[in-house]
Amino acid sequence: MEGLIYKKQNFYDIASEKEIKDAENFAGEYMQFLDKAKTEREACREAVILAEQAGFKQFDFGQKLKKGDKRYFLNHNKEIILFKIGSNNLEEAGMKIIGAHIDSPRLDLKPNPVFEEGGMCYFKTHYYGGIRKYQYLTSPLSLHGAVVKANGEKFEFVIGENQDDPIFYISDLLPHLSQGQEEQKLREVFSGEQLNLVVGGKTSKKQKEQKLKNNVLEILKSRFGMSDADFMSSEISAVPMHKAREVGFDRAFIAGYGHDDKSCAYPALRAILESKSDETVMVWLVDKEEIGSEGNTGAQSKLFEDLIDEICDNFNASPRKVRRNSKCLSADVTSAYDPNYSTVFDKTNVAQVSCGTCIMKYDGAKGKSDSNDASAELMGELRKAMEEAGVLWQTGELGRVDLGGGGTISKFIAKLNIDTIDIGVPVISMHAPYELISKADLYSTYKAFKAFFK
Repeated sequence: MEGLIYKKQNFYDIASEKEIKDAENFAGEYMQFLDKAKTEREACREAVILAEQAGFKQFDFGQKLKKGDKRYFLNHNKEIILFKIGSNNLEEAGMKIIGAHIDSPRLDLKPNPVFEEGGMCYFKTHYYGGIRKYQYLTSPLSLHGAVVKANGEKFEFVIGENQDDPIFYISDLLPHLSQGQEEQKLREVFSGEQLNLVVGGKTSKKQKEQKLKNNVLEILKSRFGMSDADFMSSEISAVPMHKAREVGFDRAFIAGYGHDDKSCAYPALRAILESKSDETVMVWLVDKEEIGSEGNTGAQSKLFEDLIDEICDNFNASPRKVRRNSKCLSADVTSAYDPNYSTVFDKTNVAQVSCGTCIMKYDGAKGKSDSNDASAELMGELRKAMEEAGVLWQTGELGRVDLGGGGTISKFIAKLNIDTIDIGVPVISMHAPYELISKADLYSTYKAFKAFFK
């Protein structure tokens, strides 16, 4: 990036044939992960499988640690922290940390979801995270659930992902009758209470009332032993059933559900599994970012701080000094420039597809509110590391000033006096049921995380 005038570089202009092939291979592995990890529970399950294959063992508070240990802490099956103890002085060197989130926008079932009307049986939903409601209308959806029965028995299920499975559906108004809608504002046209899933249409032969609802419940009882009341102790989500697919004649892009933020979580996971660093390194894959990082599996919980304290206790290190000397990459996606909607971007300060991973000094909304604004020193340190490792990178902002904004987990990490900066994959159609990323940017993010751990 040396030169009098800075100019972004396209990966395919400068990469060798070997690097392009490596990017293709990494993209294929990522796509497999993405299809298996549509919810945070599934992402944790896949992370555990990969971690144990790489020699990581499960950790709990009170267990002894030694240098060289590779461990993971699984929290309520929806958050996972992986760490590797280095050989250097923990107090002096601190930790190298990458934090990403594994939840994505979706539709969750309400506690009492089943009702019938107009010859159809429905599930009522409550949307999770920032969605554009109309994008879920007429989009094929699958159900991913965890259910705990009254007797304590727990089971998980997925319906709609296999070719032979039924899917689930939310209706839209036909254009012939939509004149009234077209005169309304977008936010007024689509109500959250209208996001009802079609789940059945046959009547029960055994019942005299609510025959459609009873027929659906009879199917659930037969298949899972599940009753109507069991919905109250369940987590069932409707997510896009699309598989990740390559896009374009040249297959340069990947379309898929959940790029935000698994396109950062998966490279972070791979980076720690492959790390040979002498330093203590950690990857934190966290839940609830899309709804403010609340709850005991979100970034605002005490777990992250508690685990750092536990590691420090094992080596008689001051957790305050360790946190002060640690560095963290808050790995989250950012917006990519979309020529179809050019007016919402500052073209000189937005990420371009295939120009590498994007480092964001700050996020937030309008006047950088609710943002971690990283220091010039940290930005310079990361810049030096990227250049020395040959990582293609760029800077960016989410959009034009005063048009909106967004946040990441960086501000919660920074509150612990850990030097933190945002970095991630540029995304087109962020939060849509089917998002778009460049393979080049995905691979560049993976390279950036590996360079950071070195």
